[in-house]
Amino acid sequence: MYYKRIRDLREDHDLTQTDVAKILNCSQQAYSNYELGQRDLPTDVLIKLAKFYNVSIDYILEITDNPEINT
Repeated sequence: MYYKRIRDLREDHDLTQTDVAKILNCSQQAYSNYELGQRDLPTDVLIKLAKFYNVSIDYILEITDNPEINT
């Protein structure tokens, strides 16, 4: 599921949940719920994460293992 992918992206960038929550303008607890799969990612959050990490939405959603954005 995508929650592992967003956790891995965060850890690969040496960020805390609090760091990412600030970028998304949400609480650390709300972001933690996304990573734990306890809450679905809203579309706007998904887009912000893809833009921030410069990866495709398909990569975050585990539709592909290729993080590159196809333009």
